[in-house]
Amino acid sequence: MTGEQLLDYCLAKPGAWHDEPWEGDVVAKVGPKIFAFLGDDAVGVKCGADRDEADEWLLAYPDDASVMAYIGRSGWNTLRLRGAIPDEELRGAVDDSYLMVVEKLPKRQRPEGWERS
Repeated sequence: MTGEQLLDYCLAKPGAWHDEPWEGDVVAKVGPKIFAFLGDDAVGVKCGADRDEADEWLLAYPDDASVMAYIGRSGWNTLRLRGAIPDEELRGAVDDSYLMVVEKLPKRQRPEGWERS
């Protein structure tokens, strides 16, 4: 999976939109919140409610998952594309990150059609 394909996947989610809050940094947001940091060869996503939960990715994929700088303590990881992590798991990580972010939004900011399946 390429970074562009993953961006398209992110933007297909209800209420998702593309932003570049810092020059050259592409993110996918829902409402005012980022749920994915997108690059050509990696994606940064919220992988758990806390660091312990997110560390499961580091154990499963030590060469392709790492703690994100600055926000890693809150459960954010960087996952490398085109490595050992299957595309389906990358999409699942994006799905989970999206849901965790939407669920924290005030109800009035949650997009229609976001409901957890």
